Amino acid sequence: MKPYSQDLRERAIAALEAGATQAQVAERFNIHQSTLEKWWYRWRNTGSCAAKPHRSGPPRTLASCEAFIRAEIKKQPDVTLEELCERVQKKHGVSASRSAMGRTVQLLRLPRKKSRSTTVNARRRG
Repeated sequence: MKPYSQDLRERAIAALEAGATQAQVAERFNIHQSTLEKWWYRWRNTGSCAAKPHRSGPPRTLASCEAFIRAEIKKQPDVTLEELCERVQKKHGVSASRSAMGRTVQLLRLPRKKSRSTTVNARRRG
């Protein structure tokens, strides 16, 4: 979701300060009244109606191991997620679940062979 522009925020606050009601300002600038109330509250308490910085979640567990994971999958494309988890634990001391490893492999867009019965360069004939 993209934040509202600073210009819009300042014009809405200026309209409130000029005496318009929150309902009038919200309708005029096509914003929800609760959004305007938050801006107004922040303006009164901090002197700024600027958007707060984006907060991200906790850092990914395997972020520091991505180069190692890439190398392992390049070396052995049919490696299982469990095996990758074990190798990362052994090499980097980072414990990760199979699902976390799966998400990391997807995020890195790494291709993996699904069958151990084919060689790395083998192709199915059909």
